[in-house]
Amino acid sequence: MLKPLYLASQSPRRLELLRQIGLAPAVLYLRNGHGRLDVDETPLANEPAVDYVLRLARLKAEAGELARHRRNLAAWPIVAADTAVTLDGRILGKPVDAAAAAAMLRDYAGRSHSVLTAVAVAFQGRLEVALSESTVAFRALSEAEIAAYVASREPFDKAGGYGIQGRASLFIEHLSGSYSGVMGLPLFETAQLLREVGFSVL
Repeated sequence: MLKPLYLASQSPRRLELLRQIGLAPAVLYLRNGHGRLDVDETPLANEPAVDYVLRLARLKAEAGELARHRRNLAAWPIVAADTAVTLDGRILGKPVDAAAAAAMLRDYAGRSHSVLTAVAVAFQGRLEVALSESTVAFRALSEAEIAAYVASREPFDKAGGYGIQGRASLFIEHLSGSYSGVMGLPLFETAQLLREVGFSVL
């Protein structure tokens, strides 16, 4: 029988990754009619990217635990995560339009950037957090390739404006770190945290 747990995210990629390792994730909505539990994702003034993703992952897990308690749901572990793509010290969020998506791709072309994903697990009164940091190198890109990728609509719901598991895989020359972490949920760290709070994955 697959082991159930909650994912405090609606990300189809994170759901897919948890299923990939034999778990049965249920989306734990932080927003519903009985009191909104939105997490403000605005970076604090001069907040380093590492601190930002760790803080948000923790806040999402805490909000998930509060939502679970308020709704009297089963006491399963709660997994939350946050991803930030950084380049030249800047956090690059989801592109707001086609021009922003194209500008991000031009910035990546022929260079390396960092992908930071923090994961938090809350279970039985404990909350543990871990960080995955990866370096992704893009090859040089032509304007035609950038335009075609933006036209695919793939950039628009993703931190940093691309998906490593999609067409952008054609652009990635080298990856140092965690493939699943770049996707949005580092599986090694996630399994490690689940074990730490007493929930065995295998």
